[in-house]
Amino acid sequence: MDNVKVSIILPVFNEEEYISATIDSIINQDFTDFEVIVIDDGSTDNTLKIIEEKLLNSQISHKIIHQENKGVSSARNKGISLACGEYIVFIDGDDYILTNHLSHLYNEGYDFSLTQMVKKQGNDLTNPHYYEFEEINTENFIKLELEMKIPFNFVQLSYKTDIIKKNNLKFREDVSYGEDTDFALKALSYGNSIKVNNEITYYYIQHEKSLISTSKLKRFDYIPVLEDLAVFFKKQNQDDLSELVISSRIPRAIFGNMNYFFYNNYDYDEVIKKMKDLDLFTKLSNFKGDKKFSLKIKLFLFNPKLYYIVWKKFKNSI
Repeated sequence: MDNVKVSIILPVFNEEEYISATIDSIINQDFTDFEVIVIDDGSTDNTLKIIEEKLLNSQISHKIIHQENKGVSSARNKGISLACGEYIVFIDGDDYILTNHLSHLYNEGYDFSLTQMVKKQGNDLTNPHYYEFEEINTENFIKLELEMKIPFNFVQLSYKTDIIKKNNLKFREDVSYGEDTDFALKALSYGNSIKVNNEITYYYIQHEKSLISTSKLKRFDYIPVLEDLAVFFKKQNQDDLSELVISSRIPRAIFGNMNYFFYNNYDYDEVIKKMKDLDLFTKLSNFKGDKKFSLKIKLFLFNPKLYYIVWKKFKNSI
């Protein structure tokens, strides 16, 4: 189906427990001019069967592709190559959207649109961050993200397909953490405008499998991805963004992930060794910005063990 307004890209891998709710939420959209591209990344359970039964019995334009297991980035990239819509929207196979998700994400005249996302674990929901603007240029939005003044997930956006394909933008398949934010920030750098809606339309489901997949020291592998992003911005003659990656985003990512490991009772010596191996102490010292956060970093660098002991006692009060 050519000339559709929105292409939904849905990568799936062994999602039989959640995929029914995901597909139903797509089928029940109040926006009609869209296609869904399912990339099954080598599922070995009933995921593909459930999807086929639901979509074949619907009126939704769809493509279902089965490939050997290559990872979620490969699946998303395959979906991008097949997308025919004016805009691309990404949904994960264990999440779901409300009926107005696409209608809020389709806004002609804007390069990107954004809606609210909340994380759901059991009956618990996170509090959304409400944006204080109805539209924003992409450079200012990127700066807010690099300074971590706004929470942000790549699935909150619709992406103008021409921007993605013209610039040959793809998800990195050589990394396992941070490839989604990397893709989003690069895409945003090629555009001009974002339409913002504060209504919650995307539910990011957290369960044991998703929590386990992110609770590894590999979270520190995001730092080289960010360093590559700084190089990317430099080549784009966006020196201010490149500098923000080095002086703000990288130190904040290091410190945030370090405290995540401490909070989840990772072995102190193991965390510190990993940080030394990756030269993260030096990269932490590059921070420029908020004085309170700068003081936390200085306290840690002065005596990591003492900081750890005090932090464990008082948690987030320091």
